[in-house]
Amino acid sequence: MIVGVLTAQLASYTIWTSQVRSSQLEQLDELSRNVAYSVASTMRFFRSLPYEYRHIVLDQLRNMGGTRFFVSVNERRIPVEDIGSGPEKALVVDNFREILTRELSIDDVLVEFSRPETLRVYNNEVLLHDLPPRWGQHSLLMEPLSPPILVVQMELGPETWLYVATLLPVPDLFNENRWISGERLLAGFMVLLTVIGLSLLGIRSVTRPLARLARAARQLGDDLDAPPLRETGPREVAATAAAFNRMQERICEQVDERERLFSAISHDLKTPITRLRLRAEMLDDPQQRERFCASLDELDLLVKGALASVKGFDLHEAVEAVDPRRVVEELAEELALQGGQVAVEGHAEPLPVKPLAFKRCLANLLENAMFYGRHAEVTLHEGREHLTILIRDHGPGIPEAQRERVFAPFVRLEPSRSRHTGGSGLGLGIARHIARAMGGEIALANHPDGGLLVTLTVPRRDECNTLQH
Repeated sequence: MIVGVLTAQLASYTIWTSQVRSSQLEQLDELSRNVAYSVASTMRFFRSLPYEYRHIVLDQLRNMGGTRFFVSVNERRIPVEDIGSGPEKALVVDNFREILTRELSIDDVLVEFSRPETLRVYNNEVLLHDLPPRWGQHSLLMEPLSPPILVVQMELGPETWLYVATLLPVPDLFNENRWISGERLLAGFMVLLTVIGLSLLGIRSVTRPLARLARAARQLGDDLDAPPLRETGPREVAATAAAFNRMQERICEQVDERERLFSAISHDLKTPITRLRLRAEMLDDPQQRERFCASLDELDLLVKGALASVKGFDLHEAVEAVDPRRVVEELAEELALQGGQVAVEGHAEPLPVKPLAFKRCLANLLENAMFYGRHAEVTLHEGREHLTILIRDHGPGIPEAQRERVFAPFVRLEPSRSRHTGGSGLGLGIARHIARAMGGEIALANHPDGGLLVTLTVPRRDECNTLQH
Protein backbone atom coordinates (compact mmCIF):
# COMPACT_ATOMS: atom_id res chain seq x y z
CA MET A 1 0.00 0.00 0.00
CA ILE A 2 2.82 2.40 0.88
CA VAL A 3 4.62 1.61 -2.37
CA GLY A 4 1.42 2.14 -4.33
CA VAL A 5 0.63 5.47 -2.67
CA LEU A 6 4.21 6.69 -3.09
CA THR A 7 4.20 5.65 -6.75
CA ALA A 8 0.91 7.46 -7.36
CA GLN A 9 2.17 10.58 -5.58
CA LEU A 10 5.44 10.51 -7.51
CA ALA A 11 3.61 10.14 -10.82
CA SER A 12 1.18 12.96 -10.05
CA TYR A 13 3.99 15.14 -8.75
CA THR A 14 6.01 14.50 -11.92
CA ILE A 15 3.06 15.41 -14.14
CA TRP A 16 2.31 18.50 -12.05
CA THR A 17 5.96 19.57 -12.10
CA SER A 18 6.16 19.11 -15.85
CA GLN A 19 3.04 21.21 -16.38
CA VAL A 20 4.18 23.93 -13.98
CA ARG A 21 7.64 23.97 -15.53
CA SER A 22 6.18 24.32 -19.03
CA SER A 23 3.88 27.11 -17.81
CA GLN A 24 6.75 28.93 -16.10
CA LEU A 25 8.93 28.63 -19.19
CA GLU A 26 6.16 30.23 -21.22
CA GLN A 27 5.84 33.04 -18.68
CA LEU A 28 9.61 33.44 -18.54
CA ASP A 29 9.77 33.60 -22.35
CA GLU A 30 7.16 36.34 -22.47
CA LEU A 31 8.71 38.24 -19.56
CA SER A 32 12.25 38.06 -20.90
CA ARG A 33 11.10 39.30 -24.31
CA ASN A 34 9.28 42.24 -22.75
CA VAL A 35 12.35 43.16 -20.70
CA ALA A 36 14.58 42.72 -23.77
CA TYR A 37 12.40 45.11 -25.75
CA SER A 38 12.56 47.57 -22.84
CA VAL A 39 16.34 47.29 -22.79
CA ALA A 40 16.43 47.80 -26.58
CA SER A 41 14.28 50.92 -26.23
CA THR A 42 16.58 52.16 -23.51
CA MET A 43 19.60 51.54 -25.70
CA ARG A 44 18.10 53.39 -28.66
CA PHE A 45 17.12 56.29 -26.48
CA PHE A 46 20.54 56.44 -24.89
CA ARG A 47 22.37 56.20 -28.21
CA SER A 48 20.29 59.06 -29.58
CA LEU A 49 21.47 61.43 -26.86
CA PRO A 50 24.45 63.72 -27.35
CA TYR A 51 27.45 62.54 -25.42
CA GLU A 52 27.36 65.46 -22.97
CA TYR A 53 23.73 64.72 -22.03
CA ARG A 54 24.11 61.04 -21.36
CA HIS A 55 25.16 61.36 -17.72
CA ILE A 56 22.12 63.53 -17.00
CA VAL A 57 19.61 60.86 -17.89
CA LEU A 58 21.47 57.89 -16.42
CA ASP A 59 19.61 58.08 -13.12
CA GLN A 60 16.30 58.48 -14.93
CA LEU A 61 16.95 55.33 -16.97
CA ARG A 62 17.64 53.24 -13.88
CA ASN A 63 13.97 52.94 -13.12
CA MET A 64 11.50 53.02 -15.98
CA GLY A 65 8.33 51.21 -16.85
CA GLY A 66 8.17 49.42 -13.51
CA THR A 67 11.24 47.32 -14.40
CA ARG A 68 14.36 47.76 -12.32
CA PHE A 69 17.36 49.01 -14.28
CA PHE A 70 20.85 50.10 -13.43
CA VAL A 71 22.56 51.81 -16.37
CA SER A 72 26.11 53.05 -16.66
CA VAL A 73 28.64 53.87 -19.36
CA ASN A 74 32.06 52.35 -18.87
CA GLU A 75 35.38 52.52 -20.65
CA ARG A 76 35.64 48.75 -20.95
CA ARG A 77 33.69 45.58 -20.44
CA ILE A 78 33.21 44.81 -16.74
CA PRO A 79 34.00 41.13 -15.91
CA VAL A 80 30.98 39.23 -14.53
CA GLU A 81 31.02 35.93 -12.64
CA ASP A 82 28.43 34.23 -14.79
CA ILE A 83 26.10 31.87 -12.90
CA GLY A 84 23.20 29.59 -13.67
CA SER A 85 22.49 26.93 -16.22
CA GLY A 86 19.65 24.98 -17.66
CA PRO A 87 16.83 25.74 -20.10
CA GLU A 88 15.68 28.83 -18.17
CA LYS A 89 18.99 30.63 -18.61
CA ALA A 90 19.35 29.51 -22.21
CA LEU A 91 15.86 30.84 -22.97
CA VAL A 92 16.55 34.26 -21.42
CA VAL A 93 20.00 34.66 -23.01
CA ASP A 94 18.76 33.61 -26.46
CA ASN A 95 15.79 36.00 -26.29
CA PHE A 96 17.96 38.94 -25.25
CA ARG A 97 20.60 38.29 -27.88
CA GLU A 98 18.03 37.82 -30.62
CA ILE A 99 15.99 40.90 -29.80
CA LEU A 100 18.91 43.23 -29.07
CA THR A 101 20.80 42.11 -32.16
CA ARG A 102 17.73 42.58 -34.34
CA GLU A 103 16.52 45.85 -32.79
CA LEU A 104 19.93 47.55 -32.40
CA SER A 105 21.88 45.93 -35.21
CA ILE A 106 24.67 45.03 -32.83
CA ASP A 107 26.51 41.76 -33.30
CA ASP A 108 28.43 41.67 -30.03
CA VAL A 109 25.92 41.48 -27.17
CA LEU A 110 27.05 40.00 -23.85
CA VAL A 111 24.23 38.57 -21.73
CA GLU A 112 25.20 37.13 -18.33
CA PHE A 113 23.78 36.48 -14.86
CA SER A 114 25.50 37.50 -11.63
CA ARG A 115 24.90 37.13 -7.95
CA PRO A 116 24.14 40.43 -6.15
CA GLU A 117 27.07 40.02 -3.76
CA THR A 118 29.62 39.55 -6.60
CA LEU A 119 28.24 42.09 -9.08
CA ARG A 120 30.71 44.84 -10.05
CA VAL A 121 29.77 48.14 -11.66
CA TYR A 122 31.53 51.24 -13.09
CA ASN A 123 35.04 51.45 -14.39
CA ASN A 124 36.63 50.89 -11.00
CA GLU A 125 34.70 47.64 -10.68
CA VAL A 126 33.25 48.57 -7.35
CA LEU A 127 30.91 46.04 -5.78
CA LEU A 128 27.20 46.75 -5.86
CA HIS A 129 26.97 46.32 -2.09
CA ASP A 130 29.58 49.05 -1.62
CA LEU A 131 27.52 51.70 -3.43
CA PRO A 132 25.24 54.09 -1.57
CA PRO A 133 21.66 52.87 -1.73
CA ARG A 134 20.51 55.72 -3.92
CA TRP A 135 23.18 54.90 -6.52
CA GLY A 136 22.05 51.46 -7.44
CA GLN A 137 21.29 49.21 -4.53
CA HIS A 138 17.66 50.27 -4.39
CA SER A 139 17.21 49.30 -8.05
CA LEU A 140 18.83 45.85 -8.01
CA LEU A 141 18.49 44.50 -4.48
CA MET A 142 15.29 42.89 -3.26
CA GLU A 143 15.81 42.11 0.40
CA PRO A 144 15.50 39.52 1.81
CA LEU A 145 15.43 37.81 -1.60
CA SER A 146 18.59 37.62 -3.66
CA PRO A 147 17.47 36.88 -7.24
CA PRO A 148 20.16 36.67 -9.91
CA ILE A 149 20.88 39.92 -11.77
CA LEU A 150 20.80 39.98 -15.55
CA VAL A 151 23.75 41.96 -16.98
CA VAL A 152 23.79 43.14 -20.60
CA GLN A 153 26.89 44.86 -22.01
CA MET A 154 27.22 46.31 -25.52
CA GLU A 155 29.95 48.32 -27.14
CA LEU A 156 28.67 51.75 -28.20
CA GLY A 157 31.96 52.96 -29.56
CA PRO A 158 35.67 52.94 -28.97
CA GLU A 159 36.28 52.61 -25.23
CA THR A 160 32.55 53.04 -24.59
CA TRP A 161 30.51 50.18 -23.23
CA LEU A 162 26.90 50.47 -22.22
CA TYR A 163 26.24 48.50 -19.01
CA VAL A 164 22.64 47.54 -18.15
CA ALA A 165 21.76 45.46 -15.10
CA THR A 166 18.18 44.45 -14.40
CA LEU A 167 16.09 41.99 -12.42
CA LEU A 168 13.73 39.40 -13.75
CA PRO A 169 10.82 39.00 -11.28
CA VAL A 170 11.07 35.18 -11.32
CA PRO A 171 11.74 33.66 -7.88
CA ASP A 172 14.24 30.79 -7.63
CA LEU A 173 15.22 31.10 -11.28
CA PHE A 174 18.30 28.88 -10.93
CA ASN A 175 17.31 26.93 -7.82
CA GLU A 176 17.47 23.25 -8.78
CA ASN A 177 15.56 22.21 -5.63
CA ARG A 178 12.66 24.63 -6.06
CA TRP A 179 10.38 21.75 -7.08
CA ILE A 180 11.07 19.89 -3.82
CA SER A 181 10.08 22.50 -1.27
CA GLY A 182 9.40 21.78 2.37
CA GLU A 183 5.74 22.69 1.96
CA ARG A 184 5.27 20.21 -0.88
CA LEU A 185 7.06 17.47 1.03
CA LEU A 186 4.91 18.13 4.10
CA ALA A 187 1.73 18.07 2.01
CA GLY A 188 2.80 14.81 0.36
CA PHE A 189 3.65 13.29 3.73
CA MET A 190 0.27 14.30 5.17
CA VAL A 191 -1.51 12.80 2.15
CA LEU A 192 0.50 9.60 2.56
CA LEU A 193 -0.35 9.33 6.27
CA THR A 194 -4.03 10.03 5.61
CA VAL A 195 -4.32 7.44 2.84
CA ILE A 196 -2.38 4.81 4.80
CA GLY A 197 -4.40 5.46 7.96
CA LEU A 198 -7.75 5.20 6.19
CA SER A 199 -6.54 2.14 4.28
CA LEU A 200 -5.44 0.43 7.49
CA LEU A 201 -8.82 1.09 9.09
CA GLY A 202 -10.58 -0.36 6.06
CA ILE A 203 -8.29 -3.34 5.82
CA ARG A 204 -8.61 -4.12 9.55
CA SER A 205 -12.39 -3.99 9.31
CA VAL A 206 -12.22 -6.53 6.47
CA THR A 207 -9.52 -8.80 7.89
CA ARG A 208 -10.84 -8.96 11.47
CA PRO A 209 -13.62 -11.43 10.49
CA LEU A 210 -11.06 -13.39 8.48
CA ALA A 211 -8.83 -13.59 11.56
CA ARG A 212 -11.77 -14.96 13.56
CA LEU A 213 -12.42 -17.48 10.81
CA ALA A 214 -8.76 -18.60 10.77
CA ARG A 215 -8.75 -18.91 14.58
CA ALA A 216 -11.94 -20.98 14.48
CA ALA A 217 -10.47 -23.22 11.79
CA ARG A 218 -7.41 -23.92 13.96
CA GLN A 219 -9.61 -24.69 16.97
CA LEU A 220 -11.99 -26.93 15.04
CA GLY A 221 -9.68 -29.92 15.41
CA ASP A 222 -9.37 -29.26 19.14
CA ASP A 223 -13.01 -28.85 20.07
CA LEU A 224 -15.93 -29.62 17.80
CA ASP A 225 -18.31 -28.09 20.35
CA ALA A 226 -16.84 -24.59 19.98
CA PRO A 227 -19.51 -21.88 19.62
CA PRO A 228 -20.39 -20.99 16.02
CA LEU A 229 -18.88 -17.95 14.33
CA ARG A 230 -20.73 -14.66 14.07
CA GLU A 231 -21.92 -14.36 10.50
CA THR A 232 -21.03 -10.66 10.21
CA GLY A 233 -18.66 -8.53 8.18
CA PRO A 234 -18.44 -8.10 4.40
CA ARG A 235 -20.80 -10.20 2.32
CA GLU A 236 -18.14 -12.69 1.24
CA VAL A 237 -16.79 -13.10 4.79
CA ALA A 238 -20.29 -13.57 6.21
CA ALA A 239 -21.02 -16.22 3.58
CA THR A 240 -17.74 -17.98 4.42
CA ALA A 241 -18.57 -17.93 8.15
CA ALA A 242 -22.01 -19.39 7.44
CA ALA A 243 -20.46 -22.16 5.32
CA PHE A 244 -17.91 -22.83 8.08
CA ASN A 245 -20.70 -23.14 10.69
CA ARG A 246 -22.61 -25.58 8.48
CA MET A 247 -19.43 -27.61 7.97
CA GLN A 248 -18.87 -27.74 11.73
CA GLU A 249 -22.42 -28.94 12.28
CA ARG A 250 -22.03 -31.69 9.68
CA ILE A 251 -18.72 -32.83 11.20
CA CYS A 252 -20.29 -33.00 14.67
CA GLU A 253 -23.17 -35.02 13.30
CA GLN A 254 -20.80 -37.42 11.55
CA VAL A 255 -18.65 -37.86 14.68
CA ASP A 256 -21.74 -38.54 16.80
CA GLU A 257 -23.02 -40.98 14.20
CA ARG A 258 -19.65 -42.75 14.17
CA GLU A 259 -19.68 -43.10 17.96
CA ARG A 260 -23.20 -44.45 17.93
CA LEU A 261 -22.30 -46.86 15.15
CA PHE A 262 -19.22 -48.24 16.94
CA SER A 263 -21.10 -48.50 20.22
CA ALA A 264 -23.89 -50.42 18.52
CA ILE A 265 -21.43 -52.72 16.76
CA SER A 266 -19.49 -53.44 19.94
CA HIS A 267 -22.72 -54.08 21.85
CA ASP A 268 -24.03 -56.41 19.16
CA LEU A 269 -20.74 -58.31 19.01
CA LYS A 270 -20.46 -58.82 22.75
CA THR A 271 -23.60 -60.96 22.89
CA PRO A 272 -22.49 -63.62 20.35
CA ILE A 273 -18.95 -63.58 21.75
CA THR A 274 -20.37 -64.34 25.20
CA ARG A 275 -22.52 -67.17 23.82
CA LEU A 276 -19.53 -68.61 21.96
CA ARG A 277 -17.44 -68.44 25.11
CA LEU A 278 -20.07 -70.36 27.05
CA ARG A 279 -20.20 -73.05 24.37
CA ALA A 280 -16.41 -73.22 24.20
CA GLU A 281 -16.25 -73.96 27.91
CA MET A 282 -18.31 -77.10 27.26
CA LEU A 283 -15.84 -78.55 24.79
CA ASP A 284 -14.34 -81.87 25.96
CA ASP A 285 -10.95 -81.41 24.34
CA PRO A 286 -8.87 -79.13 26.63
CA GLN A 287 -6.53 -78.11 23.81
CA GLN A 288 -9.40 -77.18 21.50
CA ARG A 289 -11.12 -75.37 24.38
CA GLU A 290 -8.02 -73.30 25.09
CA ARG A 291 -7.49 -72.38 21.44
CA PHE A 292 -11.14 -71.47 21.00
CA CYS A 293 -11.11 -69.28 24.10
CA ALA A 294 -7.87 -67.59 22.97
CA SER A 295 -9.46 -66.69 19.65
CA LEU A 296 -12.53 -65.32 21.42
CA ASP A 297 -10.31 -63.29 23.77
CA GLU A 298 -8.46 -61.82 20.80
CA LEU A 299 -11.74 -60.98 19.09
CA ASP A 300 -13.02 -59.37 22.28
CA LEU A 301 -9.78 -57.41 22.57
CA LEU A 302 -10.16 -56.09 19.03
CA VAL A 303 -13.75 -55.01 19.71
CA LYS A 304 -12.73 -53.24 22.91
CA GLY A 305 -9.76 -51.64 21.13
CA ALA A 306 -11.97 -50.30 18.33
CA LEU A 307 -14.42 -48.87 20.86
CA ALA A 308 -11.54 -47.41 22.89
CA SER A 309 -10.17 -45.85 19.71
CA VAL A 310 -13.44 -44.04 19.08
CA LYS A 311 -13.71 -42.86 22.67
CA GLY A 312 -10.05 -41.84 22.60
CA PHE A 313 -10.84 -39.33 19.86
CA ASP A 314 -13.60 -37.84 21.98
CA LEU A 315 -11.99 -34.85 23.73
CA HIS A 316 -15.08 -33.21 25.17
CA GLU A 317 -13.49 -32.05 28.41
CA ALA A 318 -12.98 -28.78 30.20
CA VAL A 319 -9.48 -27.35 30.18
CA GLU A 320 -7.68 -27.43 33.51
CA ALA A 321 -4.16 -26.66 34.69
CA VAL A 322 -2.40 -29.94 35.50
CA ASP A 323 1.06 -30.73 36.81
CA PRO A 324 2.78 -32.82 34.09
CA ARG A 325 5.31 -34.35 36.49
CA ARG A 326 2.60 -35.40 38.89
CA VAL A 327 0.64 -37.08 36.07
CA VAL A 328 3.76 -38.98 35.00
CA GLU A 329 4.49 -40.04 38.59
CA GLU A 330 0.92 -41.34 39.05
CA LEU A 331 1.23 -43.39 35.87
CA ALA A 332 4.63 -44.67 37.03
CA GLU A 333 3.09 -45.90 40.29
CA GLU A 334 0.35 -47.74 38.40
CA LEU A 335 2.87 -49.37 36.06
CA ALA A 336 5.08 -50.34 39.01
CA LEU A 337 2.24 -52.58 40.26
CA GLN A 338 2.51 -54.43 36.94
CA GLY A 339 6.26 -54.84 37.19
CA GLY A 340 7.31 -51.80 35.16
CA GLN A 341 9.97 -49.30 36.20
CA VAL A 342 9.72 -45.61 35.27
CA ALA A 343 12.31 -43.02 36.33
CA VAL A 344 11.19 -39.38 36.20
CA GLU A 345 13.48 -36.36 35.91
CA GLY A 346 12.93 -32.65 35.35
CA HIS A 347 10.29 -30.17 36.38
CA ALA A 348 7.43 -28.43 34.56
CA GLU A 349 5.03 -25.61 35.36
CA PRO A 350 1.28 -26.35 35.35
CA LEU A 351 -0.01 -26.86 31.82
CA PRO A 352 -3.58 -25.95 30.69
CA VAL A 353 -4.86 -29.13 28.99
CA LYS A 354 -7.79 -31.52 29.05
CA PRO A 355 -6.72 -33.74 31.98
CA LEU A 356 -8.10 -37.15 30.97
CA ALA A 357 -6.95 -36.81 27.36
CA PHE A 358 -3.48 -35.68 28.44
CA LYS A 359 -3.20 -38.54 30.92
CA ARG A 360 -4.33 -41.10 28.35
CA CYS A 361 -1.76 -39.80 25.84
CA LEU A 362 1.06 -40.28 28.38
CA ALA A 363 -0.38 -43.62 29.52
CA ASN A 364 -0.36 -45.02 25.99
CA LEU A 365 3.24 -43.90 25.46
CA LEU A 366 4.43 -45.33 28.77
CA GLU A 367 2.55 -48.60 28.27
CA ASN A 368 4.17 -48.94 24.86
CA ALA A 369 7.60 -48.34 26.46
CA MET A 370 6.84 -50.93 29.18
CA PHE A 371 5.65 -53.49 26.65
CA TYR A 372 8.87 -53.36 24.61
CA GLY A 373 11.47 -52.32 27.20
CA ARG A 374 10.11 -53.14 30.70
CA HIS A 375 11.57 -49.93 32.07
CA ALA A 376 11.79 -46.34 30.84
CA GLU A 377 13.20 -42.91 31.67
CA VAL A 378 10.99 -39.82 31.43
CA THR A 379 12.60 -36.36 31.24
CA LEU A 380 10.65 -33.09 31.32
CA HIS A 381 12.14 -29.98 29.68
CA GLU A 382 10.43 -26.66 30.41
CA GLY A 383 10.65 -24.08 27.61
CA ARG A 384 9.29 -20.59 27.11
CA GLU A 385 6.84 -21.72 24.42
CA HIS A 386 6.83 -25.52 24.66
CA LEU A 387 6.87 -28.33 27.19
CA THR A 388 8.91 -31.28 25.94
CA ILE A 389 8.56 -34.76 27.47
CA LEU A 390 11.15 -37.35 26.47
CA ILE A 391 10.32 -41.04 27.02
CA ARG A 392 13.11 -43.54 26.42
CA ASP A 393 12.67 -47.29 26.62
CA HIS A 394 15.25 -50.07 26.35
CA GLY A 395 13.59 -52.14 23.68
CA PRO A 396 14.70 -52.96 20.15
CA GLY A 397 13.72 -49.57 18.70
CA ILE A 398 11.87 -48.99 15.43
CA PRO A 399 13.41 -48.95 11.94
CA GLU A 400 13.23 -45.52 10.32
CA ALA A 401 11.02 -46.79 7.49
CA GLN A 402 8.42 -48.04 10.02
CA ARG A 403 8.20 -44.99 12.31
CA GLU A 404 5.19 -43.40 10.61
CA ARG A 405 3.49 -46.70 9.99
CA VAL A 406 3.21 -47.53 13.69
CA PHE A 407 0.79 -44.63 14.16
CA ALA A 408 -1.77 -46.23 11.85
CA PRO A 409 -4.66 -48.10 13.57
CA PHE A 410 -4.15 -51.82 14.33
CA VAL A 411 -0.51 -51.76 13.19
CA ARG A 412 1.92 -53.64 15.44
CA LEU A 413 5.52 -54.38 14.64
CA GLU A 414 5.36 -57.33 17.04
CA PRO A 415 3.88 -60.01 14.75
CA SER A 416 1.98 -61.94 17.38
CA ARG A 417 -1.73 -61.30 17.94
CA SER A 418 -1.78 -63.43 21.04
CA ARG A 419 -3.48 -62.23 24.18
CA HIS A 420 -0.28 -63.07 26.01
CA THR A 421 1.66 -60.39 24.18
CA GLY A 422 -1.15 -57.86 24.49
CA GLY A 423 -1.82 -54.69 22.51
CA SER A 424 -4.00 -54.01 19.50
CA GLY A 425 -1.90 -51.40 17.66
CA LEU A 426 -4.08 -48.44 18.64
CA GLY A 427 -2.09 -46.83 21.48
CA LEU A 428 0.37 -44.72 19.48
CA GLY A 429 -2.32 -43.57 17.04
CA ILE A 430 -4.56 -42.39 19.88
CA ALA A 431 -1.62 -40.71 21.61
CA ARG A 432 -0.66 -38.76 18.48
CA HIS A 433 -4.26 -37.71 17.88
CA ILE A 434 -4.53 -36.34 21.42
CA ALA A 435 -1.17 -34.57 21.12
CA ARG A 436 -2.17 -32.89 17.87
CA ALA A 437 -5.50 -31.90 19.36
CA MET A 438 -3.51 -30.00 22.00
CA GLY A 439 -1.48 -28.33 19.25
CA GLY A 440 1.54 -30.56 19.90
CA GLU A 441 3.28 -33.42 18.17
CA ILE A 442 4.87 -36.82 18.82
CA ALA A 443 8.15 -37.79 17.15
CA LEU A 444 9.97 -41.14 17.25
CA ALA A 445 13.72 -41.75 17.04
CA ASN A 446 16.13 -44.48 18.04
CA HIS A 447 18.37 -43.59 20.98
CA PRO A 448 22.13 -43.76 20.26
CA ASP A 449 22.56 -46.13 23.20
CA GLY A 450 19.67 -48.36 22.16
CA GLY A 451 15.94 -48.28 22.60
CA LEU A 452 13.22 -45.95 21.31
CA LEU A 453 13.11 -42.24 22.17
CA VAL A 454 9.62 -40.70 22.05
CA THR A 455 9.44 -36.88 22.07
CA LEU A 456 6.11 -35.33 23.08
CA THR A 457 5.96 -31.56 22.49
CA VAL A 458 3.05 -29.52 23.84
CA PRO A 459 2.96 -25.76 23.16
CA ARG A 460 2.24 -23.21 25.85
CA ARG A 461 0.85 -20.61 23.46
CA ASP A 462 -2.59 -19.41 24.46
CA GLU A 463 -4.22 -20.12 21.14
CA CYS A 464 -2.88 -23.67 21.13
CA ASN A 465 -3.05 -24.85 24.72
CA THR A 466 -6.23 -23.04 25.80
CA LEU A 467 -8.69 -25.27 23.99
CA GLN A 468 -12.21 -23.95 23.68
CA HIS A 469 -14.96 -25.69 25.65
